[in-house]
Amino acid sequence: MKFDAIIFDLDGTLLDTLEDIADTANQMLRKHGFPTHELNEYRYLVGDGIKTLIYRSLPTENRQEQTIQDCLITYREYYERNWNVHTRPYAGVPELLQALAKTPLKTAVLSNKKHEFTVRCAQAFLPGHPFVVVLGQREGRALKPDSGGALEIAEKLGIAPERFLFLGDTGIDMQTALAAGMFPVGALWGFREKEELLQSGAKAVIAQPLELLKLL
Repeated sequence: MKFDAIIFDLDGTLLDTLEDIADTANQMLRKHGFPTHELNEYRYLVGDGIKTLIYRSLPTENRQEQTIQDCLITYREYYERNWNVHTRPYAGVPELLQALAKTPLKTAVLSNKKHEFTVRCAQAFLPGHPFVVVLGQREGRALKPDSGGALEIAEKLGIAPERFLFLGDTGIDMQTALAAGMFPVGALWGFREKEELLQSGAKAVIAQPLELLKLL
């Protein structure tokens, strides 16, 4: 199959952001008097936006809306300080993007991270790569696995959805790709396991970023 464009997830696919997210969430939990979580636990708490991350991180009996909103304010305050402490591109990602920049393929980013930080992370850690569109969580827009963001990118690029490869590390990404009529590929170096990716509809999985070139 020939593709004309690629959509990348951000957290867990292009960038290893887990430690900064975990540190922020644990600082938030400590401030509000709740127990914290180990770094590896956050692999299964992230992926559905900040509000869901906070909901999942709180004790079951403390998941009232007002508590979530109070914690959300704290999380945003702390992440402003923590977003770039440990975050780095995964090994092989810069080389992959350099190789893709030499091809006619268009590239874009679609994340459930807040839009401001999605753009900021892409610019800070992947400088110089010509992403045509970078989209994160925006007010009034549905998060992945809703297909709206992916289809918006397809419309902006003027490329039919079936000509897109969608690379992500979670079942949500695979579901998004399928809902948009795109080709879902799972990244095994990210936050989730192969089984989740395949069960969610991945049509291929790769263990290293540069393996993506073989699918193109």
